[in-house]
Amino acid sequence: MDLNRNSKNYLLLVVLVILLTNGCASLLPSIEKTTKSPWESFDGAKESFDKIIPQKTTSEDLKRLNFDPFETPNVKLITYLDLIQKFIPNESISLEDLPPGVRSCLAAKEACQGYEVNPQKISSKRHGNVVLDLLNFRRKTMTSGWKFDALIVLQAGLVVYKLWGGEPNILQFEDKRNPLGPLQEVGKLLEF
Repeated sequence: MDLNRNSKNYLLLVVLVILLTNGCASLLPSIEKTTKSPWESFDGAKESFDKIIPQKTTSEDLKRLNFDPFETPNVKLITYLDLIQKFIPNESISLEDLPPGVRSCLAAKEACQGYEVNPQKISSKRHGNVVLDLLNFRRKTMTSGWKFDALIVLQAGLVVYKLWGGEPNILQFEDKRNPLGPLQEVGKLLEF
């Protein structure tokens, strides 16, 4: 009976060592932030966007390409007033500085609108020593993913201007060290 008890203790010790050495990384938090969209990658969003041709593509064509604020999640419909704020953010930019399609659209007022599209997929995962992380002494985080940004300007249902940007390959590392660990935040509270 004593032998059975020793083997149980030994087995418990082995499991504990395995958890502390290998399985602990999975105990750290991770975050995945995805903006729901029909595109699974930056390249997929860009490929759809490249099919838009100013002065030819209509709002019906945009529906087929998944750029429709009424059917596609997270496509924002913006008014001509919003477009004025985007294109003329300050007095140093005048209407004459804008592309011709945008100028004519803004002159059409209510017949002018835009679609703003920002699909993204970002994953953030902490790694490193679980004890140091949980006690706030050292937190290592890796963030990866992509973000696509697009602006489509329409006048009376016809695309007159398009613009894209974004981050096709996000890869960031953060190594945050707090010498006081859990007391680090208390020190910030005492600052005047």
